[in-house]
Parts: sequence; structure tokens; C-alpha cells
Amino acid sequence: MKRRLLLVSNSTLHGEGYLQHCQQHIRDFFGEKVTRILFIPYALHDRDAYAKTARQKFQCLGGGNTFRLLKTLYDHNLVSEIKKRVLEDGVPYMGSSAGTNVSTVSICTTNDMPIVCPPTLTAIGLVPFNINPHYLDTDPNSRHMGETREQRIMQYHEEPDTPSVLGLREGSVLLVEGNKATLLGTTNACLFIRGKPATQHEPGADFSFLLTDTN
Repeated sequence: MKRRLLLVSNSTLHGEGYLQHCQQHIRDFFGEKVTRILFIPYALHDRDAYAKTARQKFQCLGGGNTFRLLKTLYDHNLVSEIKKRVLEDGVPYMGSSAGTNVSTVSICTTNDMPIVCPPTLTAIGLVPFNINPHYLDTDPNSRHMGETREQRIMQYHEEPDTPSVLGLREGSVLLVEGNKATLLGTTNACLFIRGKPATQHEPGADFSFLLTDTN
């Protein structure tokens, strides 16, 4: 497997600039040999402004709305092409937030509102599990009466044959190289495996076993 993925929870961390929190990981990931990067701005409505922002900061990744991003990828017949280029040709893939969501099995665990309707919730499938970017812990002092992030993921796992879900807190980065997956960044990740209690994992954790996940 030739895949090389850098899957970031968020583009901007509180108190820091765009991509600043993962700047060194980006440099390490692309290295000095990469001189051209294809940026896909489909996750936001104003694509020109989004592309300009990305161009000013390493010309990379994709955030915004997951439904809009996936729909536009299908509209332009890019889902299978990206999958082939990444998994077979070894082209590096980097995504953040929405760009991370669409790299997984499906966008069923996104936090975004369905502002548009893609033909399917099935995503690119660069990894055989799902990710929940911007994962939030339950605030015991909150008076919010809606479902917590953990409860929503548990509801997802009430459905049969649903894959594991990796909750990436803001500041988390997942590096995938071939059949090895490593948690990078400054915050812990929360792993949800169907039928098992959620577990916490610190930066440096080896998630390679998720790459052979069969639910």
C-alpha cells in the first residue's frame, strides 16, 4: 500500500493562525521534493478566497462543509480518481476537518449540517474507518440538552456493520504511511469501536490496527 495521508482535525487552533498548529507536520509530510500541491476548495462557497488563503499558507488541505465537499467531488467525478492516485500511485493526501472526513469510509460522523445533498454518504475510502474531527468532550457543567458528541457516535454504532470512529480533538493529527498510522499533535484522541467502551489515546499512539478494521 503506497498511501501517505496527513489527516488533521482542524485548520485553525484557538489563539493561532491558519494551519499554524500543524505547520511542522506539514513540512515533514511533504518534504522538500514536493513543489506542486493540488488544493481542492470545494468545501466553501467562495472558492477563490479559500484558495487564496490556502495558497498563502502552504497551498494545502481542505476544511469547510463536508456535504458540500463530497457532493462537488462526485459532481466532478473525482472520488475514484483521488482514491486511485493516493492508494495506487502514492500521491500524498492531506486533509483537515471536511478534507479529513471525506478521506474515510463515509461522512456519517461529520459534525456539519447537510446544506447540500451528495449522491451518497460514502466517501473516498482511503482508510477503512471513520473520523470525527473537532471532537469535543462532554462538559459536566453544561445545561445543553442535546446529544453529546459521544452519544451521537454511539448512536451511529447502533447501526449494523459500522466501522470504528476515531475522535480527533482539535490539535490532533493522524499520519498514515502505508499500513502504519500514528497519532501526532498536542491532544489526545478518543477511539470508538462498535460494542466496546470508548478509549483515550495520547500523541504517539499506534493506530495501525485500524487500517485492517473490518468493523
